[in-house]
Amino acid sequence: MEPWEWPEAQWRHITHRARAGRSLAPTHWPDGARCAVALSFDADHDTIPLRDGDESPMRISQGQYGARQGVPRIRAMLERQAVPASFFYPAVSALLYPDEVRAVAAEGHEIGIHSWIHEANTKLPPGVERELTMRAADTLECISGQRPVGIRTASWDFSVDTMGIIQEMGLLYDSSLMADDDPYELEVQGAPSGIVELPPEWIRDDAVYFNMNRFSALRPYTPPSAVEEIFWAEFEGAHAEGGVFLLTMHPHHIGHRSRITMLERLVARMKAMGDCWFCTHAELARWCAQHAKTGPLHSST
Repeated sequence: MEPWEWPEAQWRHITHRARAGRSLAPTHWPDGARCAVALSFDADHDTIPLRDGDESPMRISQGQYGARQGVPRIRAMLERQAVPASFFYPAVSALLYPDEVRAVAAEGHEIGIHSWIHEANTKLPPGVERELTMRAADTLECISGQRPVGIRTASWDFSVDTMGIIQEMGLLYDSSLMADDDPYELEVQGAPSGIVELPPEWIRDDAVYFNMNRFSALRPYTPPSAVEEIFWAEFEGAHAEGGVFLLTMHPHHIGHRSRITMLERLVARMKAMGDCWFCTHAELARWCAQHAKTGPLHSST
């Protein structure tokens, strides 16, 4: 049947697979902070061309830049500013750069799940997503020494099976869905799941402004100063509402010289406000789960 011919039960089932439930906006932030700032870096590195079966050394080198220059600059900036962050790794990235992952973890940053090889979950055969996600979690734990408690699906490609996998793995949170500005509990067919959703958004993602593929229409069109203005406006809104500013970045994009300086200016300005709580995604999820205005969240983690 065509979608307009679906019975109500069918479209309700589809829309309720992983739906926003109650808000987990907290009663307060730690130490009297006005808002929470959660920085994240999706360390895709070489996996974008590998996912596409693209063996071009040129395309692979674009990702390798993230490991050679991007992550070192990011780590140095985070150390200078004394703020934590969450790094989401495809397992293949972690296997290619294990020393990087161990160093990031040793510096107190979070390591999160971000697929096996940046595969598109909605294109996988039945059962493959589950096996790859569990193998990725085991790989990240083996390399980093910390068991991941959160996931961000590659390209935020959340399939009809993803929610069940997250529940089976007993994860604390997901950061792939976009139903709100602030954290909320995910529901499955109307039932609370105990999973925290930390919603990202394309407007707070560097890739949409900086990505480049010379063989397609994909071209960077936004100068760093304009991106800084957009990100600051998003932060100001979060600060005014006492909410969350969650920023998603990629080392092979944000790690370039003209862009990492923009990010550091942004972080320094937020710190200068004097009332921002900088946290990892895991810390944010735990805080909201424990201090939600709607009452504590009962989670498996």
